[in-house]
Amino acid sequence: MSEDPQAPSALALARLMLTRDLKLASRKASQLVQPLAFFAIVITLFPLAVTPELAKLRHIAPGVVWAAALLSSLLALEFLFRDDAQDGTLEQYALSGRSLTGLLIAKTAAHWLLTGLPLALMAPLAGAALGIPNAALPGVLASVTIGTVTLSLIGAVGAALTLGVRRAGALLSLLTLPLEIPVLIFGARAMKLAIAARPYGAPLTLLAGLAVLGLTLAPLAVAAAVRINLE
Repeated sequence: MSEDPQAPSALALARLMLTRDLKLASRKASQLVQPLAFFAIVITLFPLAVTPELAKLRHIAPGVVWAAALLSSLLALEFLFRDDAQDGTLEQYALSGRSLTGLLIAKTAAHWLLTGLPLALMAPLAGAALGIPNAALPGVLASVTIGTVTLSLIGAVGAALTLGVRRAGALLSLLTLPLEIPVLIFGARAMKLAIAARPYGAPLTLLAGLAVLGLTLAPLAVAAAVRINLE
């Protein structure tokens, strides 16, 4: 079958998908605010529960910021493909003759823009509240920005695998959290080195490598899982 010359290119179609998802998400403010509010609450509770002394908070800040960011990113994953699966949109994507992998990459990118990027922008503020020096805040921003890309890709795989499961939140967490542990380790290590004013390029490079690996493999796994759940 010859392809319609007037049909949009794969890149244009992905751009349309990204714009559509961003517009739909803007109508569901509660889903957007929930991960950010959870992140802010966790960061706020630690000084109350442990100690208000900045010197001690600075020591545990990398683990606190990264654990809060990882758990916050899980909150929006359950809705990543659920609505499109319920109204038949995913099935139409699969039957459209276009690359399902490319369309799902666009949806995952929208998830990162709505969840991962805001968390990354909040991370320096959270770090400052935990006593991280201003000189280390660029390292905080870089580690969380790169790390959340991988979290979104791994989360998309988990969301696709649990697409047909009702109330899949607990199962989704069990599937994704073990895979996200390396991101947590390297991200916290980069942040710790930044706080100590030491070079943090090595763990940051490993984080970037995980992001590239995820970008290479995760879309294929997501598309395969979606097709299986649609059959």
